[in-house]
Amino acid sequence: MSPADIGIRAAQGVVEQPKMKILLVDDTPDNLVSLEAALDDLGEELVLARSGREALRHLLNDDFAVVLLDVRMPEISGFEIAELIRSRPRSRHVPIVFLTGYRNEEQLLRGYSLGAVDFLFKPLVPGVLRSKVAVFVELCRANAKLKQQAAALQKQAEILQKAEQKFRSLLEAAPDAMVVCRDTGEIVMVNSQAELVFGRARDRLISSNIGTLVPSWATLSYSEWGRSQPGARDAELAAVRGDGSSFPVEIRFSPLQTEEGLLVTCAIRDISERNRAELQIRQLNASLEARVLERTEELARSNDELQQFAYIASHDLQEPLRTVSIYAQLLAQRYRGQLQGDADQFIDFIVESAGRMERLVHDLLDFSRVDARGADFFSPTSCDDALDDAVRNIRSLIEESGAVITREGPLPRVIGDSVQLIRLFQNLLVNSIRYRSAEPPRVQIAAHHTGKEWLFSVRDNGIGIDPQYAEKVFGIFKCLQPRDKASGSGMGLAICRKIVSRHEGRIWVESELSKGATFYITLPGSQ
Repeated sequence: MSPADIGIRAAQGVVEQPKMKILLVDDTPDNLVSLEAALDDLGEELVLARSGREALRHLLNDDFAVVLLDVRMPEISGFEIAELIRSRPRSRHVPIVFLTGYRNEEQLLRGYSLGAVDFLFKPLVPGVLRSKVAVFVELCRANAKLKQQAAALQKQAEILQKAEQKFRSLLEAAPDAMVVCRDTGEIVMVNSQAELVFGRARDRLISSNIGTLVPSWATLSYSEWGRSQPGARDAELAAVRGDGSSFPVEIRFSPLQTEEGLLVTCAIRDISERNRAELQIRQLNASLEARVLERTEELARSNDELQQFAYIASHDLQEPLRTVSIYAQLLAQRYRGQLQGDADQFIDFIVESAGRMERLVHDLLDFSRVDARGADFFSPTSCDDALDDAVRNIRSLIEESGAVITREGPLPRVIGDSVQLIRLFQNLLVNSIRYRSAEPPRVQIAAHHTGKEWLFSVRDNGIGIDPQYAEKVFGIFKCLQPRDKASGSGMGLAICRKIVSRHEGRIWVESELSKGATFYITLPGSQ
């Protein structure tokens, strides 16, 4: 058969049987020709040997399904060749069929004693010869298949053994107790960690029921679960040690359908320490929450007391300050130029300081009043209207300084306290005008919607603020200029921050010296 024919038959799914070798041994060429002609129809590979030595050479190199061996041959007889064949492990089990022209009981006994499987007497009947040889050929072919299957099974067994060893190694390396059981609960495999966790030897665990370790196992239907919900599932159950003590465990079940039925791999972790830690954390959190609540209440009381103190102090200070200021002004009017030395200058100092102190007390009173206004004062408020009112309140200051105040488009409506929003814009405008440069003040107000809030900006062309003081300017009584150059009390921006904070917003400034300042404010959008 040509290679092309073999390829076509393979493509058609026809599996070619391997040809078996048949050794024909006879010193007579005519006999070899007759044997070859009789066996040619079998389609096997026929190997011819004209002497015993030539036959032995073939037997050293190849394996044969059957050997047809002439008894009488010169140099080495068929019996001697058979004895040599049987002495070699490789050819010990090769079937030998003796060919002889003599029917002799002694020869038959000797041949069978040397391992012959049959005797054929000359002249040979071709049909009988083919039938017997075909049987041995098929037996040899079947034996070869069995060997192949045995080799494949051996290889598969080795693979399975390696896989099992690897699986056992993985189980042993696992940090948790690993238990493999059937759906009935019968344990088939455990690791050393399982022995430690449950306090039981491996031989006591194997073949026992996992229900003795985890009593709640019997309440779970793993057969149904494994078929309907493949994959892992976690559960927290109570487990029992070998000494009878109970402890909590976390179990991850992984069912797997196999040819032997459902197997469930259980990763079991003792969570006693974790539960104790969680309990301590919960107790600690509860303690912290109680302490925080207590501290919050203390701070709330302290803030209330401070606000009351600031209000009372600032309110009660106004009257004596007003008296000092009035009488100092009367002294200045009545006795100016009549007193000796520096008396006039001293009186001016008293008047100026009393006025400054009065403004400080007034601003402190305003600061303490910011939180005094409750949520009842919040309502939808137009920021345009609030800005207009703020401008009207400081119109004289604007006209005196020549300030120009502009806005980029209409300002939004927000939920807020209209009085405090007016004060917010007024303080920011006064701050921009008060700390102006040599140029006439220019103040620009804008608002942009960002998500759920409005971002306001108040930009001026004043003297600016050193970035390192960008946060300090919002502190109480913080004034970056000397008192003789600034007429403010240092409370304006602190009041602005408190107003913005009460409206659940933020305020900050971005500025550089001599480059003006921009104050940014966020306020929640109108709902």
